Amino acid sequence: MKVNFVVYPAHGRPFTADATFAQDGQPKPVVIFTHGFKGFKDWGHFNLLARYFAEQGFVFVKFNFSYNGTTVADDSDVHDLEAFGHNNFSLELDDLEALIDLLHDAQGPLQQQELNLNNLYLIGHSRGGGAVILKAAEDPRIKAVATWAGVSDYDQRWAPEVMAQWQREGVQWVANSRTGQQMPLYYQLAENFEQNKNRLSIPQVLTNMQQPLLILHGEQDETVPLQAAHDLKRHKPDAELHLLPQANHSFGGKHPFEESELPEPARLAADLSIDFFRRHA
Repeated sequence: MKVNFVVYPAHGRPFTADATFAQDGQPKPVVIFTHGFKGFKDWGHFNLLARYFAEQGFVFVKFNFSYNGTTVADDSDVHDLEAFGHNNFSLELDDLEALIDLLHDAQGPLQQQELNLNNLYLIGHSRGGGAVILKAAEDPRIKAVATWAGVSDYDQRWAPEVMAQWQREGVQWVANSRTGQQMPLYYQLAENFEQNKNRLSIPQVLTNMQQPLLILHGEQDETVPLQAAHDLKRHKPDAELHLLPQANHSFGGKHPFEESELPEPARLAADLSIDFFRRHA
């Protein structure tokens, strides 16, 4: 079954989420899936991914970051570009915390007898890979983490002239090649990163992260360089690293995704993650 619900974080902008699972009254391990920079919870093959994990005995929870450009009224795609421009890394961590808190709430949208919250796992795709690492390092309720094409650092090291122009104009624009949208990034993103560097430095945080980490990266990734996977492993030597020869950045997915079965690279990533989580139950 699939349960749709809304999360109300302390910062005030609610966001949508859903949970897919076999309703049998038995506690099942819980996976929270975290989308990337221009992503959203129903992108491409993500609903097929949810069903696949549910068939393997998990509760699969996916959600939209509150400022990812979706709204509670319409979360079918990214359309609120003003909200998108005001997103930042700290807000994303606050969203994850609000979602995890809600899953632990006996009055929440999911029946507690269906959830084994002692086995709570995070998967982060692309930029979401950074969020799940940072959240795990500050939340002992999380048992293990997997990154799929995850970033290794939020600090993009923009050239000084780019930073100066961004600060001067207050906004820079990034293209969404799928939709043709010009998407704003307001300078507050850089300010938030600078003000919270200790919390948001992925390399620094990784050295203190206690949970097991699985790093999955496609050798055909056209968006996040393969070097990012090696960097993550370097910062956390006990992490498990798998490079997938046939996988691109989206692990075979696209939007919209018309097929009824998971693309093979995504199924392989799912199987590796399921095996990893079961070994760290």
